[in-house]
Amino acid sequence: QVQLVESGGGLVQAGGSLRLSCTASGKVYAVNAMGWYRQAPGKQRELVAFVTSGGSTNYSDSVQGRFTISRDNTKNTVYLQMNSLKPEDTAVYYCVAHRFGENLATIPRTWGQGTQVTVSS
Repeated sequence: QVQLVESGGGLVQAGGSLRLSCTASGKVYAVNAMGWYRQAPGKQRELVAFVTSGGSTNYSDSVQGRFTISRDNTKNTVYLQMNSLKPEDTAVYYCVAHRFGENLATIPRTWGQGTQVTVSS
């Protein structure tokens, strides 16, 4: 099993920045891609960004150019630097992980508990 623990959420004004962190534990050798999903009230969850074990990244159009995902494999940790935050970024952000062998185009099987990000206007 792989466990994911997020931290770094909070309340910030529009235009501000936050950095989320997520540390994996357990069978971390099985983890390929790590990333972030988010879900706002009344909306479907959406992929925000992910990074593979090899360092390839992918972003949703809504955060491209504002958010940066990075990964420290020595610490089994993935980060999401969020700049120029907008009220529409308000959501619960979930850390996710794909194990090796899982299709990256599918919904990840491993999820963290989520951390709230609130952006005030």
